[in-house]
Amino acid sequence: MGVQEEIKKLEDELLHTQYNKATQKHIGRLKAKLAKLRDEQQNPKGSGGASGPSYAVRKTGDATVAFVGFPSVGKSTLLNKITNANSEVGAYAFTTLTIIPGLMEHKGAKIQVLDAPGIISGASFGRGRGSEVLAAVRNVDLVMLVVDVFSPEHIPILEKELSNVGIRLDQEKPDVKIEKHDRGGLSINTTVPLTKIDDETIAAILGEHRIHNAGVLIRDDIDADQLIDVVLDSRSYIPTLVIVNKIDLADEPNLKKTEVAIGNRPHVFVSGHKEINLEELKDKIFETLGFIKLYLKPQGKKADVEEPLIILKNSTVEDVCNRLHRDFVKNFRYALVWGNSAKHPGQRVGLDHVLKDEDILTIVVKRSL
Repeated sequence: MGVQEEIKKLEDELLHTQYNKATQKHIGRLKAKLAKLRDEQQNPKGSGGASGPSYAVRKTGDATVAFVGFPSVGKSTLLNKITNANSEVGAYAFTTLTIIPGLMEHKGAKIQVLDAPGIISGASFGRGRGSEVLAAVRNVDLVMLVVDVFSPEHIPILEKELSNVGIRLDQEKPDVKIEKHDRGGLSINTTVPLTKIDDETIAAILGEHRIHNAGVLIRDDIDADQLIDVVLDSRSYIPTLVIVNKIDLADEPNLKKTEVAIGNRPHVFVSGHKEINLEELKDKIFETLGFIKLYLKPQGKKADVEEPLIILKNSTVEDVCNRLHRDFVKNFRYALVWGNSAKHPGQRVGLDHVLKDEDILTIVVKRSL
């Protein structure tokens, strides 16, 4: 039996197994098996020499975002309108055959925008080279789900395809620590009541991944799927922005119907062809990314408040070091911080210190001999 057949068999069993207290452990085990098989399908052993185009793109700028959507929803037109890119545009499917990068400069930030080839239902299983396209999206800072105004039903399909390749949209990584041991069995400790999973199910899931001796510390009220994500440690947690394109072709009732379908998720209605709301789109991208300003202060000098460094929220000192110079992390001694993230002015911190908006930062590195 091939991997796809095994996946289908497990999916059918899950579909027909009623969830209750008695079946919780069994369902957890089935989900763990299914997740392992899907990972194998996405990353088969010995597949390093796959033929065909590569969709890897080197990240540049202050953040990287990507348009993801079905063919012919207007992604290429939007890219050309808001960046310096030149992505081929055509009124037919699959015009874009590789990932096209462009650079958008907005409010002092340089944002790399990727136009990915259109994906289709079943993309995560390789249809239309979709699994490779989706895999290239795993490292972006924002996924922009692009639909045309007449097809809001594409949104849950796109969500499912992204989920199947390990991309968790609009979710935070669960606060779970698993420390493997050589012996001693499982020790499960929690700091919050668990309402969606019990110790037996936790043990069953870990057992499917050959973890029989470990200390487990859980600080979130997780479910089985979230625990499996932590065990696999190959998930990307990325925020989203829904872009509804071609609004120039729709009437008011259709626009309202589409807005209801989107719900509370951040979104913007645009027309790339007619250039409607493109500045609002830029603002929304900037806002959803959640940039903060950081002022750099060289040792013994004043902070540069004229040209702040634009970084993503929750960035660490290590992230800043990597931005400034490739040797800063290797030669790092300590950093000094003034501002909202510091307990006191000039606090001495390490690479893992999380910075906040309008902090002042001094980085001290080893001197070259």
